[in-house]
Amino acid sequence: MTSEGDVLVKEYIKMMTDMIVLCSTLALSLSFWLISVTISGFSGTLMPVSPWRWLFSILVPFLLTVRAMKRKSLSYSGALGALFVGFVLTMANYSFFSALLAFFITSSRLTKWGEAQKRKIDSEYKEGGQRNWIQVFCNGGVPTELALLYMIEVGPGEIAVDFSKQYTASWMCLSLLGALACSCGDTWASEVGPVLSQSQPRLISTWEEVPAGTNGGVTPVGLVASFLGGLAVGVGYYATQLLMVDDLNMAPPQWPIMMYASMAGLLGSMLDSYLGAHMQYSGFDASIGKVVAYESPTTRRICGKPILDNNAVNLFSSVIVALVLPGLAWGMWPR
Repeated sequence: MTSEGDVLVKEYIKMMTDMIVLCSTLALSLSFWLISVTISGFSGTLMPVSPWRWLFSILVPFLLTVRAMKRKSLSYSGALGALFVGFVLTMANYSFFSALLAFFITSSRLTKWGEAQKRKIDSEYKEGGQRNWIQVFCNGGVPTELALLYMIEVGPGEIAVDFSKQYTASWMCLSLLGALACSCGDTWASEVGPVLSQSQPRLISTWEEVPAGTNGGVTPVGLVASFLGGLAVGVGYYATQLLMVDDLNMAPPQWPIMMYASMAGLLGSMLDSYLGAHMQYSGFDASIGKVVAYESPTTRRICGKPILDNNAVNLFSSVIVALVLPGLAWGMWPR
């Protein structure tokens, strides 16, 4: 009887907590809406954001972040960072949110997949792949900044990628998508390659065989995975475009978004590997039989120099992809 009572109490507490969170979020979204209406009345240029958009942008990232913390995909600091990134991207454009969601869900699941195999080759392996705020911002910092610039340019809302009508905003959309696809492609390659690859990795700069876990090592399986990782992000973005953009029939075809994201995932992963091969130290530590990122008397150098860590390489890769790839896409985008 006591155990049944405890269960009922816990269920009641959970229900009341959910009600409090929902009511608080609704009140917060309404207050933000009133602020945006007031500012719009004074400035005359800012379009007020609907309370439902505020509600969705606050509540959904919050619920997803809480779930990720329970599943140990995010640390406490990582959850705070993810909450901010999720709010900004969702407020700016629901297509941004869908792309971010595709990246986060698929990457989190793949990180937990094949843990036994990854533990054998990764000297810094962490159970569950729990991400902290540094990792969140190295992957989501560039998209967040681009989302803020997007809102300054056109305001919150969904638009078709159309360089002839919305040149700057379309550039920002593809930059943001490219940065997310780059991060997702690299994550897929890092998580899938060690588990499924039957061949020895090759260093991308010299094409010599290197031990598994070497920074800059690539495999055919990993490259295919990076392409598919970018595609997953592109599919999320494109599907939301089809659902949310009203005048899509007046705009150029949007399906190239998926191919663009696929190439961003592949090229971003290769760029990440190239930077890792030159700017991250990799050595084989005979005392533990694994590749490590530090020098020691028992370590034999494989490649790279101790200039950047993995987070910095991820950040530089996403920045380069975000800056360069939209320019290449602009020349080939359907008019």
